[in-house]
Amino acid sequence: MNTDPQDVELEEEFDEDIDNGWVSEAPSGDAALQLQELIQFLASNLVDDPEVVEVSANQRGGSVFVTLRVPESELGKVIGRQGRIARAMRTALMIAGSRHHVRASLDIEG
Repeated sequence: MNTDPQDVELEEEFDEDIDNGWVSEAPSGDAALQLQELIQFLASNLVDDPEVVEVSANQRGGSVFVTLRVPESELGKVIGRQGRIARAMRTALMIAGSRHHVRASLDIEG
């Protein structure tokens, strides 16, 4: 087998990055819980009463579906003007999901 020295060098660098903590791979079963906690943290810091925030996450294969429930009186704080806060939360969720190698989506219910 002919091994390119450059490929071996890249593989060693990747292994070194894993050892240094630069690259991490979380178990896929852990993804739904961590994404749920992310949305719980973000939403509870947006509303007046953090106790009313309910978040659930379901993982089906390579997808995680997160549902955020808040009272209608708090819905505007979670969605934001023209949906900017909701869009930012969805973006953060998608980025966090990609780090767990899953596709994540967020539904907001009032």
